[in-house]
Amino acid sequence: MPHKPRLSRRCPLRSTSVAGWMVRVSTARMSSSTPPRVFTEREVAPHCSKDSCWVLHGTRVYDVTTFLRMHPGGEALILRRSGKDVSPELEGPPHRHSENARRWLEQYYIGELDRDSGSDEAQTLRERRKASEQTEGETAEQMTDVKVKEEDENDPYRLCNSVDLDKDLVDWRKPLAWQVGHLREKYDAWVHQPVDRPIRLFGNPFLEAGTKTSWYWVPVVWLPLVFYLTWYCCTTLAKGTTKLVLTSDISISIPIYVFPPLFLMGWFLWSFLEYCIHRFVFHMKPPAHNYYLIMLHFLLHGQHHKSPFDGSRLVFPPGVSSLVVGSLYIILRNILPEIFALSLFVGGLCGYVVYDMIHYYLHYGSPKRGSYMYTLKAYHVKHHFEHQKAGFGITTKFWDRPFNTLIPDEKF
Repeated sequence: MPHKPRLSRRCPLRSTSVAGWMVRVSTARMSSSTPPRVFTEREVAPHCSKDSCWVLHGTRVYDVTTFLRMHPGGEALILRRSGKDVSPELEGPPHRHSENARRWLEQYYIGELDRDSGSDEAQTLRERRKASEQTEGETAEQMTDVKVKEEDENDPYRLCNSVDLDKDLVDWRKPLAWQVGHLREKYDAWVHQPVDRPIRLFGNPFLEAGTKTSWYWVPVVWLPLVFYLTWYCCTTLAKGTTKLVLTSDISISIPIYVFPPLFLMGWFLWSFLEYCIHRFVFHMKPPAHNYYLIMLHFLLHGQHHKSPFDGSRLVFPPGVSSLVVGSLYIILRNILPEIFALSLFVGGLCGYVVYDMIHYYLHYGSPKRGSYMYTLKAYHVKHHFEHQKAGFGITTKFWDRPFNTLIPDEKF
């Protein structure tokens, strides 16, 4: 039986991210009971910096300040269009934005633009109306919170309701790990509709902390092992006593210059494992009737697709990655001589570290337009928002080509 999650009042993400999310939640609650806020062009115009960036889509106004760093095309592209209508950019070229991208934009909706009235008198009347609507919204929000609190106290663990996919199928105030299995056939569509909101997987603070890893722990834990094994392989081969025994009478001396090709071969081997793990493990489609496989998929990778910019869950926790690293070492050590196995292994381990660092950078970095990393970032974002069944390569597109999973270029 699944454990009953406890409602936690502690925030699982950075305060700035959660604060922005709470503002959007409050705005959504208010919009259901009060008219949207109305802004003049004069009010929208000053919001054109990294500290406050608003854009328009038709007459709809969006505060995309928190999204600037996440935008695949970089901050500058949005800042140049701040205060302007981005409808042409959404349609493309150079890139036609997906339905998931448009749904993502709606999370930042804050009101409507009034293009007709700009007089001081009309602006004063609007401000009074906004103040009145805000007071009404706060009152309605307080009443809603009281009602939700009473429901939680009476029934602390409510299974997902069968509602349309346009609505939330889970209770975001409670840990999600125990809820997703109840989505059944709706899970696959739900998990591939990304959101910008915090995810809490477990009610237990120790379990929850174990699912989060800061990016720098990957090089801190694994690079010392990479350096040591590289030194060990080089010094061992430098002695000139290492031989590959073919028969009892025939053996071949292994020189030190064999190490670099073996190291690179191990790195290449990791790129293949990276592709296979991402495609066949992380993107397996769990059976709709199997509660535990759905939950396992969500813990392994589904939560990353649901909240792709959760900075604490973009790299593997060392405890989990050590299982893959240890398995790779055991396999190589049992089929190859020691020095060959170690040389391949250290190259593969270095490839893994680079993979995790690149994956983090593709989500939070701002590569120069036209660079290799810029291309990879755009490719990976397409995987998250539009082509979830293709584009499984992270550090390279190489393996997507022979396995026919390359994301096609857009044509206009």
